[in-house]
Amino acid sequence: MKQFSGTPTIGRCSLRDAFAVTITALADERPEIALLDGDNANSSQAEIFAAAHPDRFLQMGIAEQNMVGVAAGLSTMGYIPFVSAYACFQVYRAHDQIRVLVAQTGLPVRLVGGSAGLLFGLAGKTHQTPDDVAVMRSMPGMTVIAPGDEIETRQVLRWAVDYPGPLYLRLTRGTSTYLFDESYQFDFPRAVALREGSDVAILSTGTQTSRVLDALPAIEAAGYRPLVIHVPTLKPLDEDAIVEAAERTGRVVTVEDHSIIGGLGSAVAEVLSARRPTLVHRIGVRDVYAESATNDELLEKYGLSARAVAASIIDWLSAS
Repeated sequence: MKQFSGTPTIGRCSLRDAFAVTITALADERPEIALLDGDNANSSQAEIFAAAHPDRFLQMGIAEQNMVGVAAGLSTMGYIPFVSAYACFQVYRAHDQIRVLVAQTGLPVRLVGGSAGLLFGLAGKTHQTPDDVAVMRSMPGMTVIAPGDEIETRQVLRWAVDYPGPLYLRLTRGTSTYLFDESYQFDFPRAVALREGSDVAILSTGTQTSRVLDALPAIEAAGYRPLVIHVPTLKPLDEDAIVEAAERTGRVVTVEDHSIIGGLGSAVAEVLSARRPTLVHRIGVRDVYAESATNDELLEKYGLSARAVAASIIDWLSAS
């Protein structure tokens, strides 16, 4: 388990802005990088790449299945393809192509799922993806990463350029607070301890980790001192870090902007049931489709706001 001892950058950050700016800069350095877009360049900010490298920007339209096939082909011809589309269309509409042409072949295609999770504003359940991690991590050979802030997103993208296998990068919509400063270095596949504690281990992933940190004052006011661990790499997991956290605290909570079925909570429970049986409390979307609402309203209703996370953890600790 890594330990981050820096001071998080002040302000708000956007993962999609970090993606567009970083991939464009990387393409300045690496002429093999190509970006394929599923008709959402003005939302994902991929239009920045298109303006800088029009010869390596492929606007594929609303044809995600074909886009994945083209990316697989490009990867066999010396290109480094990144595929940008809303997660709801990439993961589900192109599922068969991802499974057969990318996962089964082991080709190094980098799938960037934008606007993942619940936070798709008013678009509702057709566009929300509270189960994309469950789908992608079940594919043999598929790596799944959910960065927590702009700094980590930039680090992951730079690392991903030379990654030799299939990769799903989960990027959420909107803005969040920073977890790190510029001293941070992404270390695949290690988890990162953000706060030391001994009463309970709280494991989170993606931008949900920032809401866990926002929940800490209420949890600490209730008399608990949690160990907080950020898990950017969901597959393969840093199993040793999970086991160590369970041994140090005896109780584990997982928090994720995802279903409690098949995501981080399930993955952690699988590890602990085999290596260190521990009581686990999973916070996430229950077995439901969510509704159309603002991001703040969705977070509150489905128990993922800082207030709701704190209340759930305090109630569970007091009863366990």
